[in-house]
Amino acid sequence: MPTKQGDLALLDDPVAQELLRAPLPARLAYVWPDGTPRVVPIGYHWDGQDLVIGTPPGAPKVAALRRNPKVAITIDTDAFPCKVLLIRGTATLETEPGPIPEWVAAGKRMMGEELGTQVSEQLGALVPRMGGMVRVRVRPEWVGIIDFQTRLPSAVERAMAADDVPAPVAPGA
Repeated sequence: MPTKQGDLALLDDPVAQELLRAPLPARLAYVWPDGTPRVVPIGYHWDGQDLVIGTPPGAPKVAALRRNPKVAITIDTDAFPCKVLLIRGTATLETEPGPIPEWVAAGKRMMGEELGTQVSEQLGALVPRMGGMVRVRVRPEWVGIIDFQTRLPSAVERAMAADDVPAPVAPGA
């Protein structure tokens, strides 16, 4: 029986590990001060405990996260069968004078070593003029996986369980 959705042990699942290491952006969802939801694609670094994001202090999300630090994050693929890692947590923020190492690592993971280094150096030169960089740490408090093979969206799983329908097998599985 698969690990229950919400369990932090899902971070050790091969699907979660694959997505955390993949050259994919995360999507960060947070609440704007007027109460409306926002979601932005963003680079990240997984340090084994926290998902770490680097952003300028003047970025609109910084003020929103200081007001309400509760966030949801998804990292997902777009090829079927889609793989989705869902994380909920609370953001903590700390400002540094220069580029944070996690931001540099995220760039290299997403763009490759050479281009990631080049972009980090170019944009990193702007960081002091922007007032430094904010390190946004999100420690997972809830984790979910949807892989459309062993784990489906919860409403689909409930309907299948009620009708005793077997899980679909994705092509190539």
